[in-house]
Amino acid sequence: MRSTGTLLIGVLALVASVSQSASCPATLTAQAAEAEKQAILQVIAGMQDAWNRGDFRGYMQGFKNPDVVFVSGGRFQQGWQGTLDHYIRDYGGSAEARGTLKFHDIQVEMLAPDAAQLISQYELNRPQHPQFGINTRLMRKVDGHWVIALNHVSSSETPPAK
Repeated sequence: MRSTGTLLIGVLALVASVSQSASCPATLTAQAAEAEKQAILQVIAGMQDAWNRGDFRGYMQGFKNPDVVFVSGGRFQQGWQGTLDHYIRDYGGSAEARGTLKFHDIQVEMLAPDAAQLISQYELNRPQHPQFGINTRLMRKVDGHWVIALNHVSSSETPPAK
């Protein structure tokens, strides 16, 4: 009786694990997840570099086109083009208006082979109206490339306490 009960428990555990894995998205190996995280970090570094050289179109390559969801200042931007127009209008007048952008304390969590959550802090250093804040981003892998599908920005003109 004892061995039958142990066998039954084993079978139930196996069935539960099979049904759970069938309902969950495919998972990545630790090595594959790390490679995807590094690819995402490269996208963010490329965006930072593009911003700092005044290349807003290059910066926007990190966003899903045309249907990125971008929330900032309590408002939605109007997709990819609306976000680009916002950057050019509000930051494109001069290098001083654009400032120097730095992303830091970046945390990436893989959600699926084609989805990740990224949370980071940022600083936009410029003489007038510097910005400090947090980005929350849903990254999606589209056609083999990581892009930001959803971006939410929370910002302040006051640097965070250290």
